[in-house]
Amino acid sequence: MGKGGKGPRGESFGGIHAVAAVLQHAPERVRLLQLASGTLEPALAHLLEQAQARGISIERAGRDKLDQHHPGFQHQGVIVHCAPRPVVDEKTLVRRVQDGLDLVLVLDGVTDPHNLGACLRTADAAGAGAIVTPRHHSAALTPAAIKVASGAAETVPVVAVGNLARTLAALKGAGMWTVGLDGAAREDLYAVDLRPPTAIVMGAEGEGMRRLTREACDHLAKIPMRGTVESLNVSVATGITLFEVRRQRQS
Repeated sequence: MGKGGKGPRGESFGGIHAVAAVLQHAPERVRLLQLASGTLEPALAHLLEQAQARGISIERAGRDKLDQHHPGFQHQGVIVHCAPRPVVDEKTLVRRVQDGLDLVLVLDGVTDPHNLGACLRTADAAGAGAIVTPRHHSAALTPAAIKVASGAAETVPVVAVGNLARTLAALKGAGMWTVGLDGAAREDLYAVDLRPPTAIVMGAEGEGMRRLTREACDHLAKIPMRGTVESLNVSVATGITLFEVRRQRQS
């Protein structure tokens, strides 16, 4: 399995919440659960019980051995080795939209795995059905991203596409309204009707959306800023925007 992360035979990652999520939502993917040797804290003991109940192979190992899989990574005393997660491609995503999926998050070139993980966590909390990213020049679903996602990597698929503008066109063709967040937009986010099925498009850290992505959006909006800072972290802006969608749809 090598040093962890994705490989030809699957992936490995750690973190109590991330491991708990895969045991709950996709136990069939888990090939091996490694737990730190010695007395287990309650959260790790619960993971052990779950794995035993599902007939999953378990290995107790020293923390130095666990560290070898993810050098410098805070695995919290548990690592799972899994078969590859199911791939959701553009065609599958479009079918899901046609079948009723009404909220998608699009990240145009977000390169920090921690931001990807935070966006995954927020997307799950807000009820988004998928995250779309460019296949290149974008953060991958690394062990760090999976841990920060706190379980959401098992519930919100990340759809990597070759041409983001083309994917946005496909989502629009399936009935979605595409709204891009842009600090230079004229209209405030809170004035935009987000009740129809919507793909929320967020730009990269610092640079924002690329030109072709911006042009592919039906509407551009900005989060009104009242202080002295010029922009928000992309995961914070994502949270504000996705929960504005939820607020409008519940009111």
